[in-house]
Amino acid sequence: MDKMPKWADVILIPLISLILAAILSTLVILAIGENPIEAVNLMVTGALGSTYGWGYTLYYATNFMFTGLAVAVAFHARLFNIGGEGQAMLGGLGVAMVCLYVPWPHWSIALLAAMAAGMLFGAAWAAIPAYLQAKRGSHIVITTIMFNFIAAALLNYMLVNVMRPAGSQDPATARFAEAVHLPTLHEMLAPIGINFSKAAPANISLIIAVIACIVVWALIWRTRLGYEIRAYGHSETGAVYAGISPVRITIVAMLISGALAGLMAINNVMGEAERLVLNSTEGAGFIGIAVALMGRSHPFGVFLAAILFGFLYQGGAELALWTSIPRELIVVIQALVILFTGALDNMVRMPLEKLFLALRKEAN
Repeated sequence: MDKMPKWADVILIPLISLILAAILSTLVILAIGENPIEAVNLMVTGALGSTYGWGYTLYYATNFMFTGLAVAVAFHARLFNIGGEGQAMLGGLGVAMVCLYVPWPHWSIALLAAMAAGMLFGAAWAAIPAYLQAKRGSHIVITTIMFNFIAAALLNYMLVNVMRPAGSQDPATARFAEAVHLPTLHEMLAPIGINFSKAAPANISLIIAVIACIVVWALIWRTRLGYEIRAYGHSETGAVYAGISPVRITIVAMLISGALAGLMAINNVMGEAERLVLNSTEGAGFIGIAVALMGRSHPFGVFLAAILFGFLYQGGAELALWTSIPRELIVVIQALVILFTGALDNMVRMPLEKLFLALRKEAN
């Protein structure tokens, strides 16, 4: 019998963790001499008070959905994929190659090819750590961290020495042809009479991210492969006894994880920058870890957590612009959220379990 209801695990624990993180964040803001109420008001107004703010919030959230799903799939197989950043970088390389070197007649066809290329490059970059873990026993955390640095070095080499246009000093590719520019939310909503900001970078990738959440849910909870991944994650010995191959599950789960991380590039590379630039991922691969932790590795939870972190990113940018609160404070707030939803999860969980056990005994 579970120690507490499912709703408490999925909703109550993350909510209490968020409240604790908010209290500590308030104390930090007070310590630097700012008004926390004004700071929260500015964050909410800047991130949610206009279609421009919503556009950036949803743009960041789209990135975090892809990387959060990537980490969540690996989590279900008891694999800690910290390589989402590098896999997203290589996904961007694949997307850029497809968009630059193929003369596409329409963005819709280019998008399908870019999705395939981003997933292929991301999966390929995850395949080597997966093989090393499955066949050689190398720890997935160590190898994926190393591959983040290798991906950054490889991307830097490609942008400086191979893909940079002649005469340009900027370590970036040329801009993609107009035919492959993705429609923004402004262009998608205008025909139905909704006036959305033209300047906001949110685009059709948001819809693809939501579809990805649904597909991952169906994969993990409605397919045989998903059952095998979860069974292996719960008990390796039990899975082996049931005939599930640890090598196959490790490699397959990491390939899916890497493909999801690489898919992020359709948003930041093809959708927003419309070219490949250095550091295009902006740490989204690491934020995906927090998103997966907070979302309890469930696609719906990942969706909600991604929007929260999108709000923090955009609201933090507004804080840095209009107050003396440094941009780094938002990193502190994010770290507190990660701390309470991840490392200090038991600090909230254990008292709640005792409370629900006591209530159950009284009811009996």
